[in-house]
Amino acid sequence: MATDGAKIMKRIHDEEIEWVDLRFTDPKGKWQHLSMVASALDEDQLTDGLMFDGSSIEGWKAINESDMVLKPDLDAVYTDPFSATPMLIVFCDVVEPSTGELYARDPRSTAKRAEAYVKTTGIGDTVYVGPEAEFFMFDDVRFENTYSSSYYKIDDIELPGNSSKEYEGGNMGHRPRAKGGYFPVAPVDSAVDIRGEMVSTMLEMGLPCDKHHHEVAAAQHELGLTFGTLVTTADRMQIYKYVVHQVAHAYGKSATFMPKPIKDDNGSGMHTHFSIWEGSKPLFAGDGYAGLSDMCLYFIGGVIKHARSLNAFTNPSTNSYKRLVPGFEAPVLLAYSSRNRSASCRIPYGTGAKSKRVEFRFPDALANPYLAYAAILMAGLDGIQNKIHPGEAMDKNLYDLPPAELVNVPTVCGSLREALIALQDDHEYLLKGDVFTKDQIEAYADIKWADVIRFETTPSPVEYDMYYSS
Repeated sequence: MATDGAKIMKRIHDEEIEWVDLRFTDPKGKWQHLSMVASALDEDQLTDGLMFDGSSIEGWKAINESDMVLKPDLDAVYTDPFSATPMLIVFCDVVEPSTGELYARDPRSTAKRAEAYVKTTGIGDTVYVGPEAEFFMFDDVRFENTYSSSYYKIDDIELPGNSSKEYEGGNMGHRPRAKGGYFPVAPVDSAVDIRGEMVSTMLEMGLPCDKHHHEVAAAQHELGLTFGTLVTTADRMQIYKYVVHQVAHAYGKSATFMPKPIKDDNGSGMHTHFSIWEGSKPLFAGDGYAGLSDMCLYFIGGVIKHARSLNAFTNPSTNSYKRLVPGFEAPVLLAYSSRNRSASCRIPYGTGAKSKRVEFRFPDALANPYLAYAAILMAGLDGIQNKIHPGEAMDKNLYDLPPAELVNVPTVCGSLREALIALQDDHEYLLKGDVFTKDQIEAYADIKWADVIRFETTPSPVEYDMYYSS
């Protein structure tokens, strides 16, 4: 029987592939790549990996220990639809050349260890994850941050402020109002065909997609990527972002996954669904609240307990917390409910045991999907192992609760600084099974602290408006 390497070599020959793009994810969550001439590769390289310099990746190796191995995962191979000549995308893990073990700071390797750890606990054997990543598309984006200047300016044909703008050929007038994009038909929704091409492209690449739609804000959108196993879904999220950026670019648009690029409208999140199975048995189904098992409730309890430290992974930017502001329609309150979307943890309605899952609404799509999904899983497993019950469900509209009732409802962090301090104080649950390492967490935090310091020491244009003449 041919090895996986031999199968890929045959595919390269049969499909006349010219390039093999080796892709991996850095700690921040950005896809990186190394393009290899397909004819220069052999079966051994595909099977054993190729050496590369890891010192240029922020948060990884020092220059004196830079050599690392990119090891292709030959079960994660896709055709790149955007390459001018035939090219295969191959997901890679990063391996220590001295030991042959997965590199502790490699996000994809962390997610693989998380999946393996679940099996060792005896809790279940498969973790399913379903993300809902929102994004904005703009026609024009300009920004500057220098010694003496700081500004941004965005524009899109859908922005409400463009109702009086003069366009060549005329202003058609059809556009969403603020918070009015969910979801009138075209021509108010101007991006039906763009989103359709994004979904069609992902379907052609083999991703499971089921829909697309406009989101609440003007110029805001979402594509329906359905669930899969944890590592596979994180891989798919990297493809999702890549396709969104590339298709938008082809249409003369600029796509962003920034959670809060617009002041007076909704931000973008990445609601994330979880369930654990044992074979064909859905372990989150039971006879408790909303048809949930005790295991599921304990999972929720673990995530709520560790949510503030999870924020360092699930909401990893300073911009993330401009979306998570109390008093607005944001999932800041750490409660669970099956009846309303104001809770940060929602039990989606579904028919039958197989649909039982839990949805966490506070993550956003700037999260590194491998680290975020692995961290949420570890928090939930800690809840199961220690039987951390989340308390009573909150079926009221949490946005309307009086202050006296809100006192006892915990909240997510209010800033990236808070999240990093919470991670510093609460990370033992991540170290179980060597899924995360303390060294990895500290290296990741160092990157994020640099963001915090830059953000906190940079004056904002709004501060000039508020304080310059005071």
